[in-house]
Parts: sequence; C-alpha cells; structure tokens
Amino acid sequence: MVRSLRPLLWGKTYTRQVHLQVPVLLEGVWLFIDMSRPWVPAALLIPLGLIPAVRRGEGLQARFMLVPDEAEPEISTVPAATWGDRLRTVVWLETRVVFAVVAGVSIVWLPLLAVDLTRAAMGNPADDNPLLPIEHGHWAYALLVPFPLICLAFVVVGQGALITAVARRLLGPSPAERMAALEERTDQLLERTRIARELHDSIGHALTVAVVQAGAARTAGDPAFTDRALAAIEETGRTALEDLERVLGVLRESERPLSARPTLADADRLLESARTSGAKVDAEVSGPLGTVPGPASREGYRILQEALTNVLRHAGAVPVRVRIAVADGALDLEVRNPLTADISGPGRGSGLRGIRERAALLGGRAHTGPDEGDWQVRVELPLR
Repeated sequence: MVRSLRPLLWGKTYTRQVHLQVPVLLEGVWLFIDMSRPWVPAALLIPLGLIPAVRRGEGLQARFMLVPDEAEPEISTVPAATWGDRLRTVVWLETRVVFAVVAGVSIVWLPLLAVDLTRAAMGNPADDNPLLPIEHGHWAYALLVPFPLICLAFVVVGQGALITAVARRLLGPSPAERMAALEERTDQLLERTRIARELHDSIGHALTVAVVQAGAARTAGDPAFTDRALAAIEETGRTALEDLERVLGVLRESERPLSARPTLADADRLLESARTSGAKVDAEVSGPLGTVPGPASREGYRILQEALTNVLRHAGAVPVRVRIAVADGALDLEVRNPLTADISGPGRGSGLRGIRERAALLGGRAHTGPDEGDWQVRVELPLR
C-alpha cells in the first residue's frame, strides 16, 4: 500500500496533472462564451492538429511535463511530416480533452465527497446534496472519509501514468523518424570510430618512432647519430601535433572539411621517418598516385602508417619492403618485413583490426599475418 502511494512524492506526478488540466482551462473559457455548445473546443482541435508545427509543440509539452526525468524519451519533437503523424496528433489532442474532463471531475468531486462524509460524521449533513444524499448524520461516516482520499491518490497517479503511455504511443516517433534517428546515430558512431583510428595511427606512430629513436641514440654513443635521432623525433612530434590539432578540430567543428588529411602523396614522409628510426626501407611505387580518389588515398596513408608502426614496434630496425601500385582500377599496398618471435599471431591488436576495418569500409580486402618467412600486410582497395 505504501509502495503504491510512493509516486505521490514524485514531482512528475504533479506536472502530469498540470498537463492534464490545460484543456480544462480552455474549455472553461469557452463555457463563459457559449455554454450551450461545449463540444466546440474539441471540434476546433481537429483542424489544429493537422498543422505540422502543432505536433512539435505537443511533443515538447509532453517531454517537459510528462517525462521530465528521462534523458531520451520516445516522444517526437519534430513537426509532422506525414498525414499519419498529423492524424495521430489529432487523436492525441482529442484524447487530452477526454482525460482533462475525467481528471477535472475526479479531482473536484472526490475531495468534496470526503468533506460531505466528514460533515455527516459530525451530525451536520448537507441539505439537498445530490452527491451524498444523507438525511441524518452518524459518527460511523468518519470511517468512510479516507476512502475518497485514497481513491483520489490512485486516480492522480494512474491518470498521469496512463496519459504518459498514450503520449508515447501517439506522439512517439514514426518509422521514418526512427530510421532518420538511427542513421544519425550510426553516422556519429562511425565518426567516433574514425577519429579513434586517426588518433591511434598518428599518435601511436609518433610515439613508436620517438621511443625507437631515443633508444637507438642512447645505445649508439655517436653524437652525429644522436643529432639525427633528435631531429627525427622533433619532426615526428611536430607531425603528430598537427594531426592531433586536426582531429580536435573535427571534434570542435563537426562539418569541417577533411581535405587537410594526409594522403599517399605524403607517403615519403612516412618512409623517411621509418628510415631515420633505423629500418632499411625499400619502397616501390608504380602507377599514378594522383588519380587515387581522396578516401582511398587517405585511408591508404593511414594503413601504411600503421603497418610501419607495427614493424618498428615489434621487429625494430629490420629490412622493410613497401610496394604501392595503382593499376586496373585498384590500389595494392603491401608491407613486408622478416618475421621475428616478437610479432604476435595474425588478427591480434587494435592496429591490425583497424587496418582490416579501413579496407572493409572502402569495399577492399586486407591480409595480415606470416607469409613465406615474412610478416605481411597487404591491402587491396577498389578505386571504382
């Protein structure tokens, strides 16, 4: 019993009642104008509900007053886009009127009934009372006084819960709105995944190069080599800061163009960075890189960056063979290095997974793993 009455302590219970009473106020104003035709306000709501913007207003009211504690309630706040949405808005407006009348009657008559029972218990029943016709008072009527009040509590809570359920049904998003929201959410998730890959590839590559260069300079004991290592660390760090600033700019400005992202035309920078880290890079580039579409060229750059980062991280200063070929409407990118015991099995690590995901998003294929005594990363991207 106590648990059932706990909603009386919730603020939304009373905001729901305020929401229910708004049509009663409108009806009351009309009755002052013309009491002989009380149905006119309900009739005027039919053309009103066909206005697309009315659905948005009703949705905002329902969100703020019926479900104020829900972060993402299933109640639409966009104008009606179809006739189905408009008809549902009309039904909702008429339903509000019905609920308002029932709520107004119950909230007024149940307390009055408790008052009449109290007066009857005190031996002073009201004369000619149509609600409770009692001719002679008696103290036993006091036992009935709590029942109208308990009924009032259940009516207040129940009406609020019922009108909220109806609002979810009639003001809820249509299938088209649900699809649009799903597409928007998917785009947001894809953008977050892309940004995570960008940070992983760029910052991970820079840190790997810096660690390898610092370790080599410490053990070499050659001032000239140390100077070259520090210069490589400086250049790599500057490039990583530029990439970080660009990614943060994307986060700050969701519609910022991505044309500033590096492409395969900048691959020499990656190859030189790997060489200064001690790796012996043998690169072979064939075909017109300038004809590679932007998305494929940008993703190819990141794939090459991740592949070289893995070589430096797991194999160290080893010979690396890089092949970039553009032919027959496809981009073929391959990175091979001698297989060492420190390289994990195929398919492990977020870097290799990111390579496969990048290739899949462009309709291509990625192969990573041992191949004839080497560790191979080979990616094929279609250009058409």
